[in-house]
Amino acid sequence: MALDNPKYQKMLDALLNNCRKNLPKVDEALISKAFEYSLEAHKNDLRASGEPYFTHPYEVANIVVEEFPLDDITVVSALLHDVVEDTEFTLEILSKEFGKEVAEIVDGVTKISGIFRGHEITKAENYRKLLLSMVKDVRVILVKFADRLHNMRTLEFVSPDKQRRIAQETLEIYAPFAHRFGLAKVKWELEDLSFKFLNREAYEELARKLKAKRKDREAYIKKFSEPIIKKLNEYKLKYELSGRPKHLYSIYRKMVRRNKPFEEIYDLFAVRIILDTDDANACYTVLGIVNQIYLPVPDRFKDYISIPKTNNYQSIHTTVVGPEGRLVEVQIRTRQMHEVAEKGVAAHWRYKENKTASDKELENWVNWIRDIFENASKDEQKKELMESFKLNLYQDEIYVFTPKGDLRRLPVGSTPVDFAFEIHSKVGHHCIGAKVDGKIVPLDTELHSGDQVEIITSKNQHPNKNWLKFVKTHKARNEIRKWLNKEEQEIIDKGKEIWEKKIKKFKLSFNADELLRLAHLNKYDNLRQFYKAIAQGLINVDDVITANKEREEKEKQKELQFEKFANGARSDIGGILVDGKKSGILYTYAKCCNPIPGDPVIGYITVGEGIKIHRKNCVNLLNLSVADSSKLVNVQWPETEDNLFVAGLTIRGEDRPGILNDISHTIVTYRNTNIKSININTTDSTFEGSVTLYVQNLEHLNRIIERLKKVQGIFSVERFESIL
Repeated sequence: MALDNPKYQKMLDALLNNCRKNLPKVDEALISKAFEYSLEAHKNDLRASGEPYFTHPYEVANIVVEEFPLDDITVVSALLHDVVEDTEFTLEILSKEFGKEVAEIVDGVTKISGIFRGHEITKAENYRKLLLSMVKDVRVILVKFADRLHNMRTLEFVSPDKQRRIAQETLEIYAPFAHRFGLAKVKWELEDLSFKFLNREAYEELARKLKAKRKDREAYIKKFSEPIIKKLNEYKLKYELSGRPKHLYSIYRKMVRRNKPFEEIYDLFAVRIILDTDDANACYTVLGIVNQIYLPVPDRFKDYISIPKTNNYQSIHTTVVGPEGRLVEVQIRTRQMHEVAEKGVAAHWRYKENKTASDKELENWVNWIRDIFENASKDEQKKELMESFKLNLYQDEIYVFTPKGDLRRLPVGSTPVDFAFEIHSKVGHHCIGAKVDGKIVPLDTELHSGDQVEIITSKNQHPNKNWLKFVKTHKARNEIRKWLNKEEQEIIDKGKEIWEKKIKKFKLSFNADELLRLAHLNKYDNLRQFYKAIAQGLINVDDVITANKEREEKEKQKELQFEKFANGARSDIGGILVDGKKSGILYTYAKCCNPIPGDPVIGYITVGEGIKIHRKNCVNLLNLSVADSSKLVNVQWPETEDNLFVAGLTIRGEDRPGILNDISHTIVTYRNTNIKSININTTDSTFEGSVTLYVQNLEHLNRIIERLKKVQGIFSVERFESIL
């Protein structure tokens, strides 16, 4: 038994102590059982660092306990999160041993591992379904965050390329997602670790500079805090006051955004006051105390207690002018608000369990997350889905009012069209104008916090393609696309109907491949574009059908010419040799590659048609030989007395006096090459012709092709090939 090893017993004891300290209740037997299962499942596996693989799920479980202290089921799921993906243990076994709840969480974590892949999402529909199931049970994403956090902490053991890919994915998807779940501490650590691996030089330089200023910063914070502490004690408030750590990535981002060096980023000083009370009004008392002592900066005050962020973050933020004229950011919150800010959604679930009334705010938040994914249309492009999701994650919010005074949250940069769709899809669809604070404004006007917005609608108005250029919310963008797609589909259906009626009239039929070829020949990428062009009158169907008939006739003529040439060339050389000699064995030439003298060839024994002669590079032959290589037969062209064979060329170019003479001269002056026949047809100012000549080998033929291409006025020279 693995727990006979003192090392593992010590690890289990440490985990259980951690659980007792942080969780509301602990099923120690279940956690111990999951510990042993995970240890047994991963006993033969190692991590990139060389450590036993089991250290990973163990550390993930500890992160869950410390960062998301929700319940013991989450801890058990963390210990088992890689078991189904990496070992022989199945979901059925987990369900039987640990219950359906644990199995479902592990299944969700396993699925989510394959979903987040930078900007390229494997399948948008699965992505949405997974995220919906994740929101249904928040513990799936909590385990996944813990998994990613531990992977980032141990990222130095993988290759530099993998480091950059994982760090980029973390910065673009996991960190902002953690922000939406209100996991501030996790978000900051993920950002800093990503920054370390994406720009190590800048990371280390900032770390050095922060370390160098640490004593000065601590001394200044102490000086700044002393008069505040004195006043708070006079009011007999219970509190914790500390300097708030500034994270390297947020400093770096400000330096880049403001285009300023480290020394000029003024808000490196930050203080947080956490009150040991459930009374939110105490926060405003503390705000009054701070403002009595130091001058506040008016435009840098934010009250997230009265109007919490979407992720239920609550706190007062104010910036004041401290000693020596330095600006200091002060955050004021209660202990419960702080726990929610640090541990986000996990703290919500815990507080919710202690309430008798329903948590309406939490319900609204869950519905908001659901709305993002449920409203994504099936045909939405992968990258568009990712971009709109990232947009919602990254943006701060503005607060605007309806004419009746109802408050609506929107991303920064939102327009009246975003607001209209936020009210209701029908309002968005028929939005023709808007009033902001009573004044009519263009629909692309950027809204600001505090604006009162009224939407003007018309039954005749519908979404406009130009709206996509300025809308910001996922819902608006998605609804507009759905309408445009529906409108476009109607046009496409009309074009398809016109096409099908016309070909029915001419008693013609085209299979899917032929139709697609026709679209490509008319410079359209796909059939949707082709049908749309027909409906819009950009294509004359009669002209397309006539041109296709002429093209088919021309291709038929060329094929007949090639057959005539190929038969002549093969006859000229005297057929084919099987195993180096003439034989009475039946053989035919494969139509798939149409070999002619000079081509390297090989035979394949068939049923009923004797030996099929293929070119050695024929794709069909390669597939056949993989299936059964024993049917391959060695064949070759017989050698002629002068070792020559007939080859054909197709030449196109500008019709000018003397061109035929130049072509003939170029051929015969190279190794005294003999021309068997030459035929030139002119159309307007261009010509197309064929030349058959005697050459020694393919190299001889290729040299002549190169020489002909250099003749003035010649556009192209190609070996005469079958068009099949």
